[in-house]
Amino acid sequence: MSDILTEDEIDRIFHALADATRRDIVARTLGGDRSISGLAQSYLMSFAAVQKHVSVLERAGLVTKERRGREQLVRAVPETIRRANELLARYESLWRERAAAIENILTEEMTKGHDR
Repeated sequence: MSDILTEDEIDRIFHALADATRRDIVARTLGGDRSISGLAQSYLMSFAAVQKHVSVLERAGLVTKERRGREQLVRAVPETIRRANELLARYESLWRERAAAIENILTEEMTKGHDR
């Protein structure tokens, strides 16, 4: 698996994480496998609605589903979360560099103003 996310992968991941219920499902499944029926009991929505949320997360690569007997177990994929976190860290670094550059320009301008 490449560490570089494609634009489509980025879109799917952040679309999936834009919803509070889906973020909660990821958090719950980071601790271990959870059945969809068990997850559904945690929310004020139908089983089908929870299945749809899980499907969005699965398409984004944030969770996997595995059938065991009659149950479908959901498990978080920490690798995808790590890759998304690294992308956010790169954006943070870029913005910190830009903010520092702006601060340097302003400091130079203020220094020039005092020298006059």
